[in-house]
This record gives sequence, structure tokens and C-alpha cells, in this order.
Amino acid sequence: MAGKKRIILSVSGMDCVGCASTVEKRLRKVEGVSGASVNYASGRAYVDAEAGMDPHHLISAVRDAGYDAEPVEELGAEGHGQHMHEAEISGLKWELALALLLSIPIFVLSFPEIFGLRIADAQATNLLLFALATPVQFIAGWRFYKGTLSALKSVSANMDTLIAMGTSAAYLYSVAATFAPQILGAGLALTYYDSAAVIITFILLGKYLEAVGKGKTSEAVKRLIGLQPKTAKILRRGREAEVAVEDVRAGDILVIRPGERIPVDGIVTEGESHVDESMITGESIPVAKRKGSEVIGATMNKLGSFKMKATKVGKDTALAQIIRLVEEAQGSKAPIQQLADVAASYFVPAVIVIAAAAFIFWQFVAPLNFAVSVLVSVLIIACPCALGLATPSAIMVGTGKGAENGILIKGGEALEAAGKIDAIILDKTGTLTTGKPELTDVMVLGSLGEKELLSYAASAEKGSEHPLGEAIVNAVEKRRIRIAKASSFRAIPGQGVEAKVGGKAVLVGNRKLMERKGVAVSGNAESALTKFEAGGKTAVLVAVGGKMAGALAVADTLKEHSKEAVAALKRLGLDAYMITGDNERTAKAIARQLGIGMVLANVLPEEKAEKVKELQAQGKKVAMVGDGINDAPALAQADVGIAIGSGTDVALETGSIVLIKDDLRDVLTAIDLSRYTLGKIRQNLFWAFFYNIVMIPVAAGVLYPSMGFLLNPMVAGAAMAFSSVSVVGNSLLMRGYKPPRG
Repeated sequence: MAGKKRIILSVSGMDCVGCASTVEKRLRKVEGVSGASVNYASGRAYVDAEAGMDPHHLISAVRDAGYDAEPVEELGAEGHGQHMHEAEISGLKWELALALLLSIPIFVLSFPEIFGLRIADAQATNLLLFALATPVQFIAGWRFYKGTLSALKSVSANMDTLIAMGTSAAYLYSVAATFAPQILGAGLALTYYDSAAVIITFILLGKYLEAVGKGKTSEAVKRLIGLQPKTAKILRRGREAEVAVEDVRAGDILVIRPGERIPVDGIVTEGESHVDESMITGESIPVAKRKGSEVIGATMNKLGSFKMKATKVGKDTALAQIIRLVEEAQGSKAPIQQLADVAASYFVPAVIVIAAAAFIFWQFVAPLNFAVSVLVSVLIIACPCALGLATPSAIMVGTGKGAENGILIKGGEALEAAGKIDAIILDKTGTLTTGKPELTDVMVLGSLGEKELLSYAASAEKGSEHPLGEAIVNAVEKRRIRIAKASSFRAIPGQGVEAKVGGKAVLVGNRKLMERKGVAVSGNAESALTKFEAGGKTAVLVAVGGKMAGALAVADTLKEHSKEAVAALKRLGLDAYMITGDNERTAKAIARQLGIGMVLANVLPEEKAEKVKELQAQGKKVAMVGDGINDAPALAQADVGIAIGSGTDVALETGSIVLIKDDLRDVLTAIDLSRYTLGKIRQNLFWAFFYNIVMIPVAAGVLYPSMGFLLNPMVAGAAMAFSSVSVVGNSLLMRGYKPPRG
């Protein structure tokens, strides 16, 4: 978008989806910001702003909201926000250690009979509990008060609000029972120091495990970052010097030795070698490199030394673009998450109302200490952490697993859409076939000899960039047949070419071209067309001087795994279509080899998007698979555009899913992984909603007295912490995902 840029911030201090919502709202209010999305699970804020926006204006807005942030671009390849995450884990570990150290004696003193102790002076014990519980409440638990104050600034409430209110109610009640029991009623001296302290401890434990788990969800990005060398050997003034990879500039000459990773993208200027490019292309066999060959940063040099000229450095390298795509995908939101976001926005105020109503009700029908238990339990057990983690944690792991397998899923929306498709259109050339057709048959239909026929055809096609034309020219060159210089060359899309060779008008193309130019297609020509097309070959007619001269057959061979992949896609329950510019007879012959029953033939490039629309009009969710360049309109029109075999052009905006390797089986993996991830999201959302729907009424005392033990605020704290950890844990199970193979 002209005049716009995307700024990525790493945000720390967020404790729940409500915090993320607060930061998001604050960022959107900054002048010059057109859009902002904050992902709680990844701790990232993605801000679309005017090109001249200073990131520090955004950081100030985040800090005003009570959180901290720094721009990802300033962190360097190795940091990339990691040190903020590590600092957050370190802080949680310290707070947890303090809370645990003090909560253990608090628990022992609160339940002496369990440990065989006898308390002689209850008041002295309460004073000791007060001394132990206060640091837990206001030092270990300070983050919850800080979060509450931040929410109040934005006139909202979040998870911290519930925890601060719940534990403060228990703590303040206990303080009153210790120092002024008379205001609570005669004989009331029961304290809840244990509940307040243990709840904070449980929640800090849950948050610590959650933070560790969230870090593991982005392991894929860390591994990708780790592939880049830290240094490069550069030639300056004829001498070799080792510099940090960040200091390499486009145009620099680098020296690469055996066993070294190539620091940046570039072109070989001297020497020869073989390079393992499997991390980009998936090909396990090292690729030969010589002068003029392109090399990709982070790939491994195997044999031989060479010099290279750096062409793409820093954020422009293929690896950097892959990392950017994966990170943005991990920070994106799926449409299904809107349900959770809407629910969470109403959830906290609703819980406060329910807790207050339950407290008022039980105050009239039960002792005050029981009403306090209900109030604390409802506030604590209802924290919507699990709801906020359900979708982003699964998306982070799912897109990360995709990247590990050479599949770049551009965001939660693409992932969700891919999981719902029921029809798939496969482009023939370059997707199902190698895209490198060869001349297989020559049939003379006029007075010219075979060599003359081929000479005229190749001379006319010499100026063409069409694969069929290239196949004819390559075959004629191999046969050492003379190719003349043509004039008045013109390519006619979807039909062929016309040119003048030796003063004669030459046409090379299909039946439509001949009919358009008034060249009669004889019975022999029809027979040749029928024979070639029945064999799945593309027939090309040649006319010289306005008369039919011959027919050529060009065949495009199937890719190694095409048939296997098509069969697997059909087993997934997808309707498979093949789309091609070939005529129907040829197209059906190839489709039969692949096991595809539905063929869209005679389709010009500009008509492919219309074919996608036609299927969508029938109510189908359509995926289009193409080469990412020629099929761009169709890829954009489809519910899911899958660009296959894009190699280093991973930043192409053609498809919502980019497959780095030229392997059709990765289409199967992309769809299967999307369905698997969507299933995990649904599981997470179900358990998050189920947990709150069931536990809030229980905490409010609906089952009392039959299950009164569940009303213990400590049980509520443990249950809340477990719900968040279980959602992250369920998402982390996806790390064991194995791609299907046919």
C-alpha cells in the first residue's frame, strides 16, 4: 500500500487476551495508524501506519497503557524479541519462587491439624500469617494490580482485574479478621490468608508454564533464524576480512569455503562448487554452482570454494522473507478467533456482576465467610486466559510446522480457509506436469520435407517465450537444422504465433489460429490431431504460405508424484479439477493418467479466475493451485490460493499459501495441516468455553453443599491455572505432526 508501512513491536507485560485488547485499542488511537492487531500468544503487535511513522510514538502509547514494547526491527536477527520473552520468564520465576517460599508455611499454619501441629495462640498465628501473606500479595502479586490499573486507564477490565479483586477480597477480609474481628460479627475470626497466597502462587505457576509453552510455540522461527551464519568472509582492498553478517552490503564480494553456510543471497563470480539447498527447495541432492549461478543465503556449501557477489542482504534475503512471512502468520488472527475476542470483551464485566450477585445472595442465607469464599472463587475461576490462548497458540504451532515442511501459510485466515475447502483446481502446466514439454512426433501434410517443415516452425517460434515454442526450437537445434531469422513476429495468446520467414507467411498454433487465418484443416490434419491428442499430447499445426504444411506433437510429462498426490487429495474428500489451455481431448487424456475426472479445458489465462468464480457460485470452497505468476488472478480469486514451487520468490503476493518445494504432495500436507490445526482450535475453544460454563456456576455455589469442597478459592486458583496450561499443552501436541504422504 503506497505511503504505508507495517511496524512490528514486541510487547511485554500482557497477562491475558484483555491486555492484548487494551494495547490494540490504544495503538489504534495513535494518529497515523490505520490498523493494529495484537497477538497475546506471540507477544507481538502488528501496526499499519503512515510511512513516516516513528515507532517510538507507538512505544509511548503502549507504555501509557501500562505495558512495555520495542520494535522488532531494532533487535537484530538473533534477538528478535527473544530477550524480552526471557526477561518475562525470569521475572515470573522470581515472583513464583517468592510466592512459593512464603505460601508453604502459610498453608502449614492455616491447616496445622493436617501436619500434626497444635496452635496455642490463634491471634499470634494470624499475625504471623499476615506478615507472611503481605509480601505475596503486594510483591509477588504486584503484576496483577499493575494490570488492573492499566485496564482502568482504558476504562476496561481484564484477567488481572479478576485476580486482584478476588485475592484482595480474601486478603482484606483476613486483615479485618486479624485486627478488627468485631466489624465482621461476634465470634468471626476465620482468615483467608492461605487462599490469597496460594491462589497467587498457583496463578504465577500457571503463567510461568504458559510463558514457557508460548516460547516453544515459536520454535520454528528460532530454528530458521539459527540457520543464518553470524559472520561472513569479505574481500576488501584485495584482503579477506571476517565481518558480522549485518555489515555485508549489496555488491560486496564474499569468499565461501567448503562446509560453510552462505551468508546472504548472491551470484557466483569465480570458482565452482555444489551447494545443499534442501532448506529452501527440499532437494536433497547438492546443486552444481559455477560463474553466474545464483546462491541462496543460509544454504550449505559442500564441495569447492568460490567467490560470490552479494545481491540481497538483511531483510531482503530469501531466509529473511521466509521468517517474516512465518512471524506475520503466527501473529495473525483467524476468523474463528473473533468469537473468542467478542466473548472475552463481555466476559470480565459479566463475571464481576455474577460474583457480586452470588456474594449478596449467600450473605443472606449463609455465614459471611462462606459468601466471601463464593466471591473469591467466582472471580478467580472465571479468568478468560484459556479463551484468549485457544486460537493463537494453535496457529503459532500450525504455521511453524508448515514452515518446517516448506509450506508458508500466510496467516490464520488462510489456514482456516484451507481447512474448509471442498474443491481444488490444479493447473496442468508446471503444477501437474514438469512444464518442460518436448517434441515427440512430426507429421508432414504438404509438399515440404520434414527438415523444411521443422525449419519454418522453429524460425517462426524463435521469438516466442511459450513452452511449446521453446520445445520446438530446442528439438530443431538438437537436430542441427537451420533456423532462419523471422520478421513480423506476433504472438496470439491461447492460439499460437505468426511470422514471416523467407518472405513466406508462417503460422504455428492450434485449430483456432488456422480457422482465424482461413487455412483449411484437411482430413489428414484432423487425423493427426486426433491421434496426437488421444495420446495426451499437444498437437501443433504448421501452415506455410497459407497452406497446411504439417502437424507436430509436443508432450509435457507428468511430475514424479502428481498421480500419487491427486489420489491422496481425493481421499481427503476433495473434488479435484484440472485446468488447462489445452483442447478437451488432450486435456482428458492427461487427466485420465492422473485419475482426475473433471477437466476445465480450452481455458485462456485470463479466464481461469472466471472458472474459479463459477465453482464458488455453486457453493464450493475452492483452492487454486498454480505456479504463482501466470495464475495470479485465479489464485487471488480462490478461497485459498496455493503457489507451488516458488523457490526463492517466497514473498510473492500471489497465494495465501506458498509452497517452497516443487512437490505437489505439499498441497496435501498444507490442507491436512490446516484441517488438523483447525481441529485443535475447535478443541481448545470447546474446553475453554466448557470450563467457564461449568465452573462459574459451581464456584457460585450452585452445587453446595453436595460439592462444597469445590468452593475453596485455592481449588479455583488451581483450576484456572490448569485451564490455561492445558490449552497451550494441547496446542504443543501439534509439534508431533507428521505430514501425510499419499
